[in-house]
Amino acid sequence: MNRARIVAVSVIACSLIFFFCPTRGPVHATDAAMADTPQASAASDGQHDFDFEIGTWKTHLRRLQHPLTGSTTWVEYNGTTTVRKVWNGKANMVELEVTGPAGHLEALSLRLYNPDSHQWSLNFSNVASGTMATPAIGEFKNGRGEFYDQETLNGRAILVRFVISEITTNSCHFEQAFSADGGKTWEVNWIATDTRVKDGTEAARIGHRYPTVL
Repeated sequence: MNRARIVAVSVIACSLIFFFCPTRGPVHATDAAMADTPQASAASDGQHDFDFEIGTWKTHLRRLQHPLTGSTTWVEYNGTTTVRKVWNGKANMVELEVTGPAGHLEALSLRLYNPDSHQWSLNFSNVASGTMATPAIGEFKNGRGEFYDQETLNGRAILVRFVISEITTNSCHFEQAFSADGGKTWEVNWIATDTRVKDGTEAARIGHRYPTVL
């Protein structure tokens, strides 16, 4: 092999190594601007992605009753969501309790942070099933969290996408969507808007307004 060909092969090999080499976890837009501060270094791994949500929230929920059937019937609920830190922020517990004309929903989500992959798993359960569903895995980028998993609906494998967006100090937005065609198209079936409850008095008023339905 002549010298020119050896050089060309070496360049191609180096390029492939660079292209396929795994990179570190999600980096937020603010990280680059604050890279020189110790606080930024500690937060850039994603461990504190859910810190914004710790506390009590007033929740308005819309749910599509029969996803992936062509149905357009939505039902609405109101209630509260409470989020607590676990393991100093490396995990958190979400408790949702809402009531509406279609009945009463109680659910929880245990969110666990993986420091190796810099990703979160969202582990969901409701009081009716008493078991954890398949965890949705994902991360935050540029202030938006996206999480995915594969489940079955009416015996058919589907993809599930859960998105957290429009995050501010006092509000945030959640959407769940299903796909039956491998992610080519998505149908949203769960939309929740949370508004922060500022004190215990307001939380008590919300609980009184939306009592448990037995």
